[in-house]
Amino acid sequence: MKIFGIAGHSGMGKTTLLERLVPAIAARGLVVSLIKHSHKNIDIDRPGKDSYRLRESGCKEVLLLGNDRWALMHELRGAPEPSLDYLLDRMQHCDLVLIEGFKHGNFPKLEVWRKSGSKDTLWPDWPGIVAIASDQPPTLPAQRAITPGLSHLDLSDIASIAEFVLRHAAQREALWAGDSKESANG
Repeated sequence: MKIFGIAGHSGMGKTTLLERLVPAIAARGLVVSLIKHSHKNIDIDRPGKDSYRLRESGCKEVLLLGNDRWALMHELRGAPEPSLDYLLDRMQHCDLVLIEGFKHGNFPKLEVWRKSGSKDTLWPDWPGIVAIASDQPPTLPAQRAITPGLSHLDLSDIASIAEFVLRHAAQREALWAGDSKESANG
């Protein structure tokens, strides 16, 4: 399994890019999955439904199966967030896992940046950013000038972005060789 991250400030278009990128990669016959870390509380269940009621009653995990999909909900109940490595262990076999979030993870990432967002790039403060995809080249202060080795991609050129992601995705096993494990840090 290979992994590659998509990073960027809120509102920069990460989900829009992913909606276009996933089919472009899947069209090559690859199985793509996604892990998204959110800083918000998430709830995929609704109050009043049986699964919600049973989860709220104290179940640590509730697996919900329907005609088209299934979802496993795991309650942290005050426990620390699991590591990215732990979450990857729970994924079914696939060729590529795209990761949104886990900003401190040292795996290759593409930053989505738009000038209209009026925010500085996350690069160079986040580890692993190997490229910036934007609607126009970022204008950066001299102390944040683009360094050699950091690629700039046109946000509208999905074919080039897909090729870049596949070329730079890292083998998961290579990232966690040894004792170091990635922690969940957003």
